[in-house]
Amino acid sequence: MRRLWLLLLLILCGCDLFKPPPLVREIINTPEAPAAIGPYSQAVKVGNTLYCSGQIALNPATGDLVTGDIQEETRQVLKNLGAVLRAGGADYKDVVSATIYLTNMDDYKIVNEVYASFFSENKPARATVQVARLPRDAHVEILFVAVKAE
Repeated sequence: MRRLWLLLLLILCGCDLFKPPPLVREIINTPEAPAAIGPYSQAVKVGNTLYCSGQIALNPATGDLVTGDIQEETRQVLKNLGAVLRAGGADYKDVVSATIYLTNMDDYKIVNEVYASFFSENKPARATVQVARLPRDAHVEILFVAVKAE
């Protein structure tokens, strides 16, 4: 009984033995994805959650925008995000949320077709928004949040 009271006292007093360790922010960067074109990281990992910055269709080797049609752009964006996910210890199956920015909502159907080929199961929650303009005049930008199951 005495031990129980001591344990209860330690808990109520906020003893550090019972506090979880502080969360550490880990910056994720990989040469397999395009370098950031502004003051941001490709991703930030906190605990088992990976916050991926938005990616546009940049070729990681050259830094040039992949041009062509919306399918090619979307595929490159998703490949870039895949490289960032891997660098952070995750994969597409770990993605829990995605946000898609399009400069033309008429591209929605085509972007969905390409996107679906990367998510056969465990489809994440998602929002798609039309915007006036994207960096480098890209037509699509996508960002992910992934959670790696422990």
